[in-house]
Amino acid sequence: MKVLKFGGTTVGSVSNILTLLETLAEESKKEKPVVVLSAMSGVTDALASLADAAAAGLHYADQISELEHRHTAVAKELLIGQQLEEIVLAQLDVYFDELRRLLQHIQSLREVTPKTRDLVLSYGERCATYLVSKVAELHFSEALFVDASTLIKTDSSFGHARVNTELTSQLIRTYYQENKQHLLFVTGFIASDDHGQLTTLGRGGSDYTAALLGSALNCSEIQIWTDVNGMMTADPKMVKKAIPLTELSYTEAMELSYFGARVIYPPSMTPAFLKKIPIVIRNITNPAFLGTVIQHDTLKSSSNIKGISSVNDTSIINLQGSGMVGKAGYSGRLFSLLSREQINVILITQASSEHSITFAVNPADAVKAKQLIEQEFELELQAEKLEAPTIEQDLSVLAIVGENMKETPGISGKLFHALGRNGINVRAIAQGSSEYNISVIILKEELRKALNTVHDAFFTELKKTLHVFCLGTGNISTTLIRQLQEHHTYLQQHNGIQVKLMGISNSRKMVFDADGIPLESWQQVLETNGEPADLQEFVNRMQQMNLQNCVLADNTASPAPISFYEEVFRSNISIVTCNKIGNSSEYQQYKSFKDTALLHGVDFYYETNVGAGLPIVRTLKDLMLSGDRVLRIEAILSGTISFIFNNFKGNASFHDVVKLAQEKGFTEPDPRDDLSGLDFMRKMLILARDAGYPLEASDVQIENILPPSCLKAANVPEFYTELQAAEAYFVEMKEKAAKSGKALRYIGSLENGQVKISLQMVDESHPFYTLSGSDNIISFTTDRYKERPMVVKGPGAGAEVTAAGVFADIVNVGSH
Repeated sequence: MKVLKFGGTTVGSVSNILTLLETLAEESKKEKPVVVLSAMSGVTDALASLADAAAAGLHYADQISELEHRHTAVAKELLIGQQLEEIVLAQLDVYFDELRRLLQHIQSLREVTPKTRDLVLSYGERCATYLVSKVAELHFSEALFVDASTLIKTDSSFGHARVNTELTSQLIRTYYQENKQHLLFVTGFIASDDHGQLTTLGRGGSDYTAALLGSALNCSEIQIWTDVNGMMTADPKMVKKAIPLTELSYTEAMELSYFGARVIYPPSMTPAFLKKIPIVIRNITNPAFLGTVIQHDTLKSSSNIKGISSVNDTSIINLQGSGMVGKAGYSGRLFSLLSREQINVILITQASSEHSITFAVNPADAVKAKQLIEQEFELELQAEKLEAPTIEQDLSVLAIVGENMKETPGISGKLFHALGRNGINVRAIAQGSSEYNISVIILKEELRKALNTVHDAFFTELKKTLHVFCLGTGNISTTLIRQLQEHHTYLQQHNGIQVKLMGISNSRKMVFDADGIPLESWQQVLETNGEPADLQEFVNRMQQMNLQNCVLADNTASPAPISFYEEVFRSNISIVTCNKIGNSSEYQQYKSFKDTALLHGVDFYYETNVGAGLPIVRTLKDLMLSGDRVLRIEAILSGTISFIFNNFKGNASFHDVVKLAQEKGFTEPDPRDDLSGLDFMRKMLILARDAGYPLEASDVQIENILPPSCLKAANVPEFYTELQAAEAYFVEMKEKAAKSGKALRYIGSLENGQVKISLQMVDESHPFYTLSGSDNIISFTTDRYKERPMVVKGPGAGAEVTAAGVFADIVNVGSH
């Protein structure tokens, strides 16, 4: 035999009640279950508000009429034309007349006692259960309404009565044996004391009723029917990627329930726990789904944790003082006091020095708790052995739960790394000796971000989400977004990463989308929905979205975004950039970027600053991390100049080759940024700094390729005119190299802390002689690679390879 409990949403609509009856019909084919029902969703809260309104002398007639109409409307729709209709409507009328009289008494006295409140609240379960039991009579002639107050006996602690388990079990068994032929519909939540006065079982009382019935009758299973697919890995309202859990142990379910998982409540599990009765959480809106099974023995899970639970709103009270050190009894007095006053303590942590105790309570209890402590420890406060207790508000509790956590190293490290990397400060920590739960207290405003961060960290099979904000909509950004779209599935399957474009801006417009901008239509979205671009506002909005695992991709060549880098790092957002200006400006700025990123535990990747998609920055970093010493670096790091000199042969003019390079997208908007050596200088300067040399741009020696007239041209068209006029200058260089059997190469070198960039003629013995197309090449001479330098070679210009480099840097952020 099974006990089936149906929650408020399952009895709150006609469609759900019909599904409930279908479920009972299926179960009744095997053996008649016992049915426990809650009040309709929202009714218990509404009744509590009615009692408060009456006690305050406020008008409440409209609210009670709304409640009555809600019940009668369901009755009329389900019983229309049936003989039972008048009987049910008459009984509902009796219930609401009783309720009105009760509220009138409360209003007359201007007081609502716990005893009276229990009586008011009882009408929710009584109306819903009676209504559903009578509708069920149309399908099950043996349906019988049962008022649980005749079966469940408690003490007189109104509001949260304690059950007399032995007497209750006896009454339940006797009643069941006498009525085995009936399909019992039992009111949840309500009971009565030894004097027959109605009491309630507190939060989760209907679940508790089901567990008491199940335990007394030694049922095979207790089913809790609600409106979600069982217990989830996290709160689905905050974590969209939360998934249902197929099974939990009693311990895990207790831990998750205690810390805010509202599907089921800890007291309801105790009777089932003692009898080892499985509890199954099912969804009335999706009855085909098997839900979550909570049982004594579970299979070992592949995940280190089972779920992440949270208490959305909490306060902490700090009590500290030198008088506590080494003195016995302080903790006992403190928590005995709170227990006597019915103040529930959510979490406790104490410094090993015994100098302080921090504990979390419901915000509604915080001020009262502080006043009680001040009264209890008045003498110690006056003697300054204790400091005055302090309250911290607007906090939340996040807890990771799972039996696999026990004796598994690295769990807490992963938790705190995930939180720290995303800038979430932990105010207090608690871990039980059972190791089934690690709880942290954080700012309430950070809870959503924290839940998603921790969920991504522990449930890796669901793919980590990277939230990308992109500056620039030119060739590189356009190509990057296309690459992200093309490799979307591959990234999920092979890297465990899901990339979402959250915001994008150019110099004219910017747009954001909390659900992610579609990669296939981002240009249309920007044009249609874009607002005027503002860099400061872009950064502000990125911060306000407060998302986990954020990356700012700066794909511009503008100095404007550089001034915001440190602010972005301080917001715990990583930066990926192909913009060389920031790292090649003043050394102090370069160092500040590095230090700020390190301090806030985020990434600063700029591989494309030096060699587009080539792994040059990363190779240098790896050499130094491994303890190798860089002796010399030689490089051709301008794909533009490489292309120009590789094609400046035969009858080709220098002017035409430069024009071709610009048409192919190899040059900067002004080709002189390349041909003047400025772009090359920036790259060599960044390499020198990464190699450990605090150099400034003025320390780099540059040999100009262009004659002065070309460099001084007022604009790009004038530059091309001067370039054509200086053709003889370039032809002389070309012929000189050809006569000696050498090739012209613009080479940068770093040696002994000095950087030089010069036009050289190299012969066949030089590794740079065979360079072709727009390739870049770099050779590292180190202690380990002295006789045969390490050489990295490949395409060094173009949107495709640069975007691929930015892509790789974004993926590297996601791997951390």
